[in-house]
Formats: sequence, structure tokens, C-alpha cells
Amino acid sequence: MASRTNRAILRILAVAGAAAALAWPAATPAGAAEFPGWGISLYSGADLTGTRTVVDLDDSSCHTLSEAALSAVDVSDADLYAYYNTDCRTGLPGQSGDSYFIVGSLHTAQFPLPVLSYRVVRNG
Repeated sequence: MASRTNRAILRILAVAGAAAALAWPAATPAGAAEFPGWGISLYSGADLTGTRTVVDLDDSSCHTLSEAALSAVDVSDADLYAYYNTDCRTGLPGQSGDSYFIVGSLHTAQFPLPVLSYRVVRNG
């Protein structure tokens, strides 16, 4: 049985989550794409604009994009590993190295460089 303190904490978290959900439209930049709901999406433009690529959460293989992505949103229980080279090769564009970008669960991202490939990594 949950203690009174645990129930109070859960109520506070529920209220904070609801407030964050209500604040989403206010925080969305003008001209940005509509909130996509559950899942991960990559966008060819900054601020979740441009062509949208919907990611299959059940496919953890590497995917090379047909159009580079400049932003993403992750509303799922998985992370998105984004690469600046094709075939999920780490490194800066056209170079080898260890650079890549992780979009964590429940986050949005503005990529510092165009992303050319990605893979889904399940948490837990």
C-alpha cells in the first residue's frame, strides 16, 4: 500500500505532467509541425518543420535517410541515435570519429549538423 507521502508525490507529478502537456502548444515555434503524438519523428527543417520521417520503434536496424534531418522529436520509451554519415557511421560529416547525437526519450532536438542516418535503441 502506498504511503501518504508517496501518494502526494504521485499527485504532484501528475499535475506537473498535465501542465507540461498543456504548455506544449505555447512552446511550439511559429510554423512548426503539429505535435506528432507517440513515437519518434525526424524533420528536414529546423524546429520540427519540413518533411517528416516517422521512425518505426520496433526496428533497431540502421536507416539512411533520403533527405537529411535537422530536428527531431522523441515521445517514446526509446532513444534515437542520429549519425552525421550514412550507414550509421560515427564521426563528423565525411570523416571517421566518434561523433553522433542521441535524442533521449521524451525530448526534442535541433541537430548541430545534418543527420543522414539513425537507429532506434530501446531503453531497459
